[in-house]
Amino acid sequence: MVKHISSFGRNGVHDFILIRATAIIMTLYTIYMVSFCAFTDISYVSWTQFFGGTFTKVFTMLALVSVLIHAWIGLWQVLTDYIKCAMLRGGLQLGIIAILFGYFFSGLFVLWGA
Repeated sequence: MVKHISSFGRNGVHDFILIRATAIIMTLYTIYMVSFCAFTDISYVSWTQFFGGTFTKVFTMLALVSVLIHAWIGLWQVLTDYIKCAMLRGGLQLGIIAILFGYFFSGLFVLWGA
């Protein structure tokens, strides 16, 4: 087990459960979106009404957070497996974290209109 500061005390079982849980959430969100597109005549009005609902906003935010958690765990595993230089790995992880936070806040502002 990797005992670096970048692991934040996680272990393999914790990562496994998070990856599976986020994959389930992303699958359910994909089914939700595909069913909307398949059974609705898509126009600007229907699209804005669809994303105007609180359930869709919350589910979209949950899906976005799931994607970001899934991406972080996957990229962390790749970086710890293949980048042996601690300084380079730390810099790459910092850059990835900054990008993921940027994605989160841009999704938050776009979705909730803050």
